[in-house]
Amino acid sequence: MADLAPDGGRDLEREQDPGRDPGRDVEREREGDGRLDGPALGRQLSRLDELLERVQDVPGPTAEAAVEAVRALTAVYGEALARVLDVAAGRGLTGRLLDDELLGHLLVLHGLHPEPVERRAARGVDRVRGAVREHGGEVELTGVEDGVARVRLTARGCGGSSGALEAAVREAVLAMAPELSGVEREPAAGGSPAAFVPVAALARRAVPAGPAEEPV
Repeated sequence: MADLAPDGGRDLEREQDPGRDPGRDVEREREGDGRLDGPALGRQLSRLDELLERVQDVPGPTAEAAVEAVRALTAVYGEALARVLDVAAGRGLTGRLLDDELLGHLLVLHGLHPEPVERRAARGVDRVRGAVREHGGEVELTGVEDGVARVRLTARGCGGSSGALEAAVREAVLAMAPELSGVEREPAAGGSPAAFVPVAALARRAVPAGPAEEPV
């Protein structure tokens, strides 16, 4: 991928770090039984996104051919996934396939996932319900509208604990339904919906100062 520049010779990766061998990085990730665990898979997906962005930014017919090759390869993999899904359905294994997060994402990407987005969002809520209950709360999916999942979440404890639960619910829902644009918490009576945001973002928010005390 790095040799796609029109000058025919520059390796963009080595320009940034001459001593780095991206191919060796991949080999190290696949040591042992050759499988990628969760963190390693995440790193590879991030690396893939970075490489594809670089290819798309390089002008010229070579880069255009590379992008077209990726599209063709993606179409072939999509057909392969469809056939795997057919075989799994015939053997009663569809549920096991759908429980795998990576396979679920790929099925969504190729428009092959047999479950509607509402069902998958509900399954995401189901996965985190036990943890919410451990903190004295309850959570349920109330619907999906305009690409946004809406949930009703009750939680006890301080604001930090509630924020952590919101983040956990958001992550669980989007893991099962990655095509959604967001997750919103249903408002309390008379309130407005609040979009879920990561806990780190909550921690960065400035705390407004209270009213100044009157001198005694």
